[in-house]
Amino acid sequence: MCSRTGRGFTAGEIFVSVLVRNDGELERLDVTAEAWDGPPPGTIAWWRSCYPSSGESGPTLAPVDVLLDALESLEGDASAHPLRYLLALQLVRRRALRIVDTPADGDHDGSMTLACRRREREYRVRGVAAAEAADPAVAAQLDALLWSGEAA
Repeated sequence: MCSRTGRGFTAGEIFVSVLVRNDGELERLDVTAEAWDGPPPGTIAWWRSCYPSSGESGPTLAPVDVLLDALESLEGDASAHPLRYLLALQLVRRRALRIVDTPADGDHDGSMTLACRRREREYRVRGVAAAEAADPAVAAQLDALLWSGEAA
């Protein structure tokens, strides 16, 4: 559904997905091409998509560069540690990041180091407890970042 018009998308329609930082939280907005007048304040990344027709496979994953932008924007935000950790694992799964170093037993914050060839840099991501990672609110945030279409 378009966040500006409230209208649902139709098959084959072009829309823009936007990641915006609002009050310390990441929010994903989907906007019809007709209602798009540029990225709103606080935009981290945006990309164009085509809403799938009924014969197509359904929701699509956000582009890797957009997810890397989101990972970088969450750096230093203590309240986003669980989301950042799960996002990093998704990027490892998609082979955009690779684990260089895992936390040692004596490591006080449980951080792991991940390398990205695409951006020629490393990321340090703090591990989180299973209960934090399993929080339904964090899962909903991650789904909104990852998917477009009905799943978003």
